[in-house]
Amino acid sequence: MSRDTIAEIITSIRNADMDRKRVVRIASTKIIENFVKILFREGFIENIRKHREKNKYFLVLTLRHKHKRNKKSFLNLKQISRPSLRIYSNSQRIPRILGGMGVVILSTSRGIMTGREAQLEGIGGEILCYIW
Repeated sequence: MSRDTIAEIITSIRNADMDRKRVVRIASTKIIENFVKILFREGFIENIRKHREKNKYFLVLTLRHKHKRNKKSFLNLKQISRPSLRIYSNSQRIPRILGGMGVVILSTSRGIMTGREAQLEGIGGEILCYIW
């Protein structure tokens, strides 16, 4: 049985945001680190810290909260591609989320990057998720 690491990250972050927790701890791999760096660069995460515990590395993420008690959550994540159904796009057909306000994260031949970066480089790839 294979594990979908991107789905696990998205679920962990979404659950912590809905529960209004400020800190999330997830296992660290290169894919996860690159994914989280994009979230940090785009302003969805306030801080990233690498933590070591018994020869295992974890990433400790500090989420950015901008919502009040009864308001909707600040972070919306939607997984697009999954192991049973991969969704690919070329550089001209990368979708725009909320007219460019949201972010599309792609897995390309040059690594994990945002839709804007992939369009500038003229490459497409697998659409991992939408964030707005």
